[in-house]
Amino acid sequence: MNPHLVHGGALQAAIERFGGRREDWLDLSTGINPLPAPLPPLPGELFTRLPEADLERDACEAARHHYGAPATAGLVAAPGSQALISLLPHLLPDGAAAILRPAYGEHARAFAAAGRRILAVSSPEAVPDDVGVAVFVNPNNPDGRRFERCSLLALGDRLAARGGWLVVDEAFMDADPRESLAGDAGRPGLVVLRSFGKFFGLAGLRLGFALTTPAFAAHLAARLGPWAVSGPALFAGATLMADRDGIAALRHEIARRAAETRGAITDAGFTPRGDAGLFALVETPRAGAVFEALARRRILVRPFADPADWLRFGLTRRAEEAARLACALREARAEAGL
Repeated sequence: MNPHLVHGGALQAAIERFGGRREDWLDLSTGINPLPAPLPPLPGELFTRLPEADLERDACEAARHHYGAPATAGLVAAPGSQALISLLPHLLPDGAAAILRPAYGEHARAFAAAGRRILAVSSPEAVPDDVGVAVFVNPNNPDGRRFERCSLLALGDRLAARGGWLVVDEAFMDADPRESLAGDAGRPGLVVLRSFGKFFGLAGLRLGFALTTPAFAAHLAARLGPWAVSGPALFAGATLMADRDGIAALRHEIARRAAETRGAITDAGFTPRGDAGLFALVETPRAGAVFEALARRRILVRPFADPADWLRFGLTRRAEEAARLACALREARAEAGL
């Protein structure tokens, strides 16, 4: 398997291997909303001036209201939540980190790159008492598992009592925010990460937020340095996060697209797993063969090296794409001998 293909959004790598033009492909390899919110008109000076403090302040306040964070929480904007993921191992307590597995692999990679020992865990209750940091993704990427708010808060309290920290990556929470810990931000030892681009379908803007204590937010902001987020990203983020009607419409449309996509998967004889609005997981013993059969039909999904029997499907944009997916999956199923 081409290592580039086991990361979502690797359409060019797929074209180089399987051929075709970009417009021929149905790219379902990411968990990004395929029907993005329309960008607001952007004043030209956003591109000619360094972003001033009021832009960041407005974006953080819009994020506070959108995510439901209390006034006592500290918020910091970053050029995507990935930048925050890379920083956290250098600011959190030393020692081993308990990280959910399987989950978004960049968390473990960031801690490993910082020389930290990693313990793989499967649930909040499985986190041992001798670690200073625990990392969970909720809803989890790629399997769509959801963890109850009460179980995560109990873990957070257990860690905070001994000076530890809980990191909860809620990159896919916006589509259905139940069980979010954003409203608990500001509690000692808690960091909640949110990603703007996935829900709004504007990942190229590179905008994310950490919701935490004011003191830890200040540490993060100092490490990010001045002008970390572009003016256009801050302006667009603030505008779209303040649009309540637009947010409700996005949630409604994502739910429709998710039902249609899952219906196509089911119609083809597979069982979609998980409870994340922006993607579904399929487990099959011939995942590699199914992936390649779909790619030959110019449909790109997300394969995995570990576990190798998983495929993740993003959302189709319309009924015609769902029908195309169902047909291709039926053919792929037959070719894979399933």
